[in-house]
Formats: sequence, structure tokens, C-alpha cells
Amino acid sequence: MSSSPKNEMATPFHAGELDIQERLGVRERVHSYAPRFIRDHMTDRDREFFGQLPYLVVGSVDRAGRPWASMMVGRPGFISAPDPKVLSVAARPLFGDPLAENITDKTPMGFLGIEFHRRKRVRLNGKTLSIGADGFQIAVDQAFGNCPRYIQKRDFGFADDTDYVQTPPSVTHSRKLGQAAHKLIEGADTFFITSVFSEDTSDRSHGVDVSHRGGAAGFVRVVDEQTLSFPDYSGNNHFNTLGNILLNPVAGLLFPDFETGDMLYITGGAGIIWDGDDRHVRITIENVIRVERSLPLTLKVTDQISSYK
Repeated sequence: MSSSPKNEMATPFHAGELDIQERLGVRERVHSYAPRFIRDHMTDRDREFFGQLPYLVVGSVDRAGRPWASMMVGRPGFISAPDPKVLSVAARPLFGDPLAENITDKTPMGFLGIEFHRRKRVRLNGKTLSIGADGFQIAVDQAFGNCPRYIQKRDFGFADDTDYVQTPPSVTHSRKLGQAAHKLIEGADTFFITSVFSEDTSDRSHGVDVSHRGGAAGFVRVVDEQTLSFPDYSGNNHFNTLGNILLNPVAGLLFPDFETGDMLYITGGAGIIWDGDDRHVRITIENVIRVERSLPLTLKVTDQISSYK
């Protein structure tokens, strides 16, 4: 693909994403379709999709520049899109979630709407437009759909039908994994990852991204109490997460326990380990927050995915 200034300006990707696409020989193919599907607004279908979700995955950055992944929960309708360029969220962060301190004026954030039972997802990023006592609004920079690969089918239900706010018995802060965190990670088939690159805040290809990762239980390996490793399976070949990590080697991970409601938040350094065309992401843990029984949802596996290749 030509690398003329005209094409570079038209691309929805930044230098890190382009570098990895080039390395893996997919850049020309990705650019044959991606610019048409990565929009600076939500389509009517996107707006309808977000409006019927009971949960939302959120990526944010704290004052120290550390990324975090989170989930917000509410009855369908708590997310709305009054305008193709505006996403409104009428909910508060879960108990103990670092998101509560990360929502500030005009801050970049990433969002993932995901339906496990239909294996559908839409990603969005933007900046806070307004903040209120019961939620916030986002000015949309980018919105696009993702393929259904690696999404484990699940049916959801509310754990507590009378209220969405629970008071968990404990919130544990640490700089390394404990036994309970180790066990949760090794049994996980799903987690979420936040990455960020905002060198040029006026460029809509920069900002915060939050993404889903799935695999057979054990696909995330606990190397030691401060190190994790997981494979980067091929997906839509945009390489938003890896492109951000290449330029800004930090990441935030969220491991939800969909049976107990426990939430495990991790932030730390991130690096890409290459083995030919295969790659792994290595996380060096700096901070861990474990909150017991804070997720007021149950998401039970229906059809088990048989292969992640």
C-alpha cells in the first residue's frame, strides 16, 4: 500500500497500529475495508445496540497515567445515544472500581458494548462531554463493530433484583497476585484489556481503547505473582491494543468472576513477545484491586467454544 501523505492522513489508525499491520502483512487488506467501517459517529444500529445492554465495559486512565478496565451495570436503557455523536451512561461505577476516580472533565475513555449470548460487540472511544451525579456523557471520536471470534456464549441475569448496588465484604489492594487472584485468572475464559495512546489528542485514532479477550480456561498464564502472559489470537487485524502497547507499554486488565461476582482489576507494564507471526502479551503487575461480590450479574456459559484457533 502506498504510504503517501494523503493515504496516511486518511487512515483511521495511528503509527503503532500501522507498524504491526505492516509487520504481519495485513496492512493493505485492512485498509481496503476498515476506513469505511471505523466511523466518527454511531450508526442507528449502534445506538440501538447500546440502548438494550445491561452492562458496559469501560476503559479509563488514572491521574498517574495508568489504564484500568471496568464494567458498569444497569437495567437496559441505562445507556442511550441521544445523538450519533453522544453516548449517555446513567449509572455509577461498581463498589471499589477505580473508574469512580477516573471520570473527569474531557478525559479520554474507551467503551465496549458486548452481547455474550449473540456474540456481538461494538467498540467506541471518545472524551467526557459532561458529568453528573448519576452518570456522564461522552463525545464520540470513533465507533466500529468487531467480529464474534473468541466470545464465549453466556446468558445473563441480575444477581440482585431489587438494587444494582451491593456492599462487598472486602476490597483488597496489593502490588502482587494473591492465591484467590491466581485461581480466578487461571480459570478465566474471558477478560478485558485497556490500552492508551494519546500523543495527539486532536487525532481521533489516538485515545483509550478497551477490548475483549477470550480463550480456553488457562489461556492466561500466571508466570509469577507479578507477571502474566497470554497469546494474542488473530481477530480483525486492526491491532488497536497491540498498537497502543507498542507506543505506550502499559495496560489495564479486568477479570470478572461471572459466578461469584468478584472483580479483579490489574494495571501495569505491557510488552509484546514475538515468535515469528505468533505473539504473546506480557504484563508486569504494578497494582491489583480485588473486590468481592461487586458485580450484580450472573453470566452462565451456554454453548462452550470448542476451538480458539
